[in-house]
Amino acid sequence: MMQLDQWSGGLWPYVALVLFGFLPSEVWRMLSVFIGRKINEDSPLLEWVRAVSTALLAGVVANIILTPSGALATVPLFARLGAMAFGLGVYAIIGKSVIGAVLAGEAAIIFFAWWFSP
Repeated sequence: MMQLDQWSGGLWPYVALVLFGFLPSEVWRMLSVFIGRKINEDSPLLEWVRAVSTALLAGVVANIILTPSGALATVPLFARLGAMAFGLGVYAIIGKSVIGAVLAGEAAIIFFAWWFSP
């Protein structure tokens, strides 16, 4: 049997993470799996969802590139744009591999951050 001091010390953050972080989102994920089985991939609803998610992702990327914070703010704009272009080029060249493009873009931005570091 667990004692009260174990909950107040080391275990409570993990329990809170599972209760308030993992379980609420997991319910929606499981529900989406069951509902998603019935949706046609070519349906207008799913096309709209793809368009909205792509637009949101583009907005986040533009925000990160144009108005960076933290260490990324020390990298010049042309280097951030160059890293993005490099990642897009890798995406086109290696067969539309998202992970390859992300890794290439990350490597480029890390290189530029190192290159332009004071």
